[in-house]
Amino acid sequence: MDTNINYKHITEEKLILPSQFPPLPSMGGYVFFAGIVRDINEGKQVTHLEYEAYSELANQMIENIIQDAFKTWELEFAECIHRLGRLGLGDVAVIVNTGAVHRDEAYKANRYIIDRVKHEVPIWKKEYYVDGSSEWSKGCAHDQHD
Repeated sequence: MDTNINYKHITEEKLILPSQFPPLPSMGGYVFFAGIVRDINEGKQVTHLEYEAYSELANQMIENIIQDAFKTWELEFAECIHRLGRLGLGDVAVIVNTGAVHRDEAYKANRYIIDRVKHEVPIWKKEYYVDGSSEWSKGCAHDQHD
């Protein structure tokens, strides 16, 4: 795996949270989502995570998902970046930003992008626990949303 290469949507660098909105005068709604490393999963205390990916494919798949979102909603802006490597508690693993003329489109597109990224993109998460054990995540089997 080529996890040392940074792509537009895949990186090993710490994710920088946006401090400004994209300068788009038609954008009336902007939604920001951050996936954050938490300290518990399925009753086990988590110490940290490691993300791996088939980076080139993952990057292209995220780009395709974003393009699909642009085709579905009248977006002014969309971005998704997923981090790889070792992440500690509180670190940001993924960010999704969407902007549209109206908030409803920005919300729906943001949810669409993160759900498809979690379900479809070849990014694997290994959880490490306080008891010294570790295991690969079963993905987002618990994510049931309308």
